[in-house]
Amino acid sequence: MTELTNEARAEGKRACTMPCKEEERVSELEKLKAGLEYCYDDPEVDGLKENAIIFCQKYNALDPLDFDGQRRMLEQYLGSIGEKVWIAKTFNCDNGKNIHIGSNFTGNYNLTILDIREVWIGDNVMIGPNTLITTVGHPLTPMGRRQHLGIAKPVRIGNDVWIGGNVTILPGVTISNNVVVAAGAVVTKDIPDNTLVGGIPAKKIKDIENDINE
Repeated sequence: MTELTNEARAEGKRACTMPCKEEERVSELEKLKAGLEYCYDDPEVDGLKENAIIFCQKYNALDPLDFDGQRRMLEQYLGSIGEKVWIAKTFNCDNGKNIHIGSNFTGNYNLTILDIREVWIGDNVMIGPNTLITTVGHPLTPMGRRQHLGIAKPVRIGNDVWIGGNVTILPGVTISNNVVVAAGAVVTKDIPDNTLVGGIPAKKIKDIENDINE
């Protein structure tokens, strides 16, 4: 869960309440993209999720062995994908267009990517079953939650990363190159290159070898 700082909350309120001309009014989607608090059931914001729900329903209804059909649908609905990208059923996302995946990617069963903001995934990445990557958090205060406020931060995953099953990756995290995340971990902070992490919250277990010479 991402906690909203007082500064971020104040900035979001200023964006909502500052007197302005009609043509200068800041939309909830613009607040979202600017990293400010936004209302997640705003019609424009909610429309992105509704489109993603339809896409995911279509994708998950495909024949699981129709790899060409899966590829075409991912190319149409995601932001960008490289070569040899495979995502198993059941896949869910919040937008689709904010997901950017490199080449040689495996996303195993029940992958969920809440891409309210951008999720960048490098080359040669494997993600185990039942993993959640989320870019959105909510206030710790009940009033903010009653107002359906959210704040979103991008997630970045480097090259040669193996994410085990049942992992949760929280908003704003950067996972560098040649990283292994042990099954069941909750990643709350950035992870440097050549590192094995595990636990709740995820912590460094040891350095790992990089045997790729490029």
